[in-house]
Amino acid sequence: MRLSDVDILAKLDTGEIVIHPRPDEECIGSFSIDVRLGRVFQMFRPSQLPFLDLSDPRGSFAMSENLMETITVAEGESFFLQPGEFALGITLERVRLSNAIVGWLDGRSSLARLGLMVHITAHAIDPGWDGHITFEFFNAGRFSLALRPGLRIGALSFEVLSSPTSRPYGSKRGAKYQGQQSPLSSRISADHSES
Repeated sequence: MRLSDVDILAKLDTGEIVIHPRPDEECIGSFSIDVRLGRVFQMFRPSQLPFLDLSDPRGSFAMSENLMETITVAEGESFFLQPGEFALGITLERVRLSNAIVGWLDGRSSLARLGLMVHITAHAIDPGWDGHITFEFFNAGRFSLALRPGLRIGALSFEVLSSPTSRPYGSKRGAKYQGQQSPLSSRISADHSES
């Protein structure tokens, strides 16, 4: 069952949910908290690779961190996402969840109606998560979109698990994005190196 605004505020007070900086009144909805856009993005570099073999992460995909470049937007500037482009972004807020709470990231409807997707598939925030949340942006519209840091761009909602997990994200093997402060490119190659 999703938490209401009353329950979210109570969990913020107890520290079971930590959002820093703490959201102000305009960011609190009936069952969600709006999150804002940070200043750091990642985009794919032009590449000579004909493809990435997802079934062989130790091959060309092992170099995935070199496939993307980091772009930091200056104060007062915008990041421009062209039609058909994909980029990673990050929340301004750092989020920490207890071992008994799972979070869900959704886009804002008003922005989706302009063609902006804020996540492709990864919208669950694991219990035990601690860090800034990555956006997987895709511009499905016809116009370039100016993404200005500080923009309310997504919303987090929360559910309480039936019992605290014994495998919180930060302590499980393969927690390759825990503590992230900027968007990180795919670390899928780490999946196979740990098995």
